[in-house]
Amino acid sequence: MTDAEPVVGQLGEVWASIIDACEHLPARSWDLLTDCPGWSVKDQLSHLIGIERMIMGDPAPPAPGAFPGYVGNDIGRLNEAWVDSRRPASGPEVLAEFVEVTNRRIDAFTAMSVSEFDQVGWSALGQIPFRDFMRTRILDSWAHEQDIRRAVGGPGGRNGIGEKTTIDRCETTMPYIVGKRVAPPEGTSVLFTIAGPLGRRFSVVVREGRARLDSAVDSIPTTALTFDQEAFWLLGLGRASASDLQIAGRIGIEGDEKIGQDVIVAMAFIP
Repeated sequence: MTDAEPVVGQLGEVWASIIDACEHLPARSWDLLTDCPGWSVKDQLSHLIGIERMIMGDPAPPAPGAFPGYVGNDIGRLNEAWVDSRRPASGPEVLAEFVEVTNRRIDAFTAMSVSEFDQVGWSALGQIPFRDFMRTRILDSWAHEQDIRRAVGGPGGRNGIGEKTTIDRCETTMPYIVGKRVAPPEGTSVLFTIAGPLGRRFSVVVREGRARLDSAVDSIPTTALTFDQEAFWLLGLGRASASDLQIAGRIGIEGDEKIGQDVIVAMAFIP
């Protein structure tokens, strides 16, 4: 089934990299804070466990008596319940649970038929085939892996399927960012150039009141944006501020400065 459904092996690749990032952590590292407000390294794993258990149909734990200020919506409250319930556990205990849960998930995937992967159902993106829903799990899992790795100073997991899936998603979201959030004048074109092993160039063009991806990148754009590969997805995932990345020289803007600034400030689609 891994050959028939690449998403199974791809998820396995990312989950194995998360285990690699965590299995030799010293005790003090589990409580290090990450870029997700209020969450430690251990909390990141607890969150991933909770999502996979929820998809499997496991009941959610009781909500904490009071939610912290960084929890602002129903999804955040659900996530926090899973995280909060594991705070008394040690880091190695949470890691062991993550290994057990992800092994169960892989076993379940390998028993599924192609028609089950085709089946349309609920996801955070709306009604989509189960296969596509699992691709969103690649992005989420990889994003939290990188949160862990940045916090503990253990780089890795880069330039594989997790990062490719994330950059692909960032790219396909840019028409929404440009067209809806920035809403520049008709005829505006924004050229994105991402430098790195998974880099690419693409344009977003506003035509007939709608922003679309455009493969024509040779004409002179209204605004040209350049990013290093990591800076591009850090912005899309809401893990860094545009101003900090600009100060560090990791974002460039040519052409219409205002439109460029508006775009990079608005890029976070996973807050």
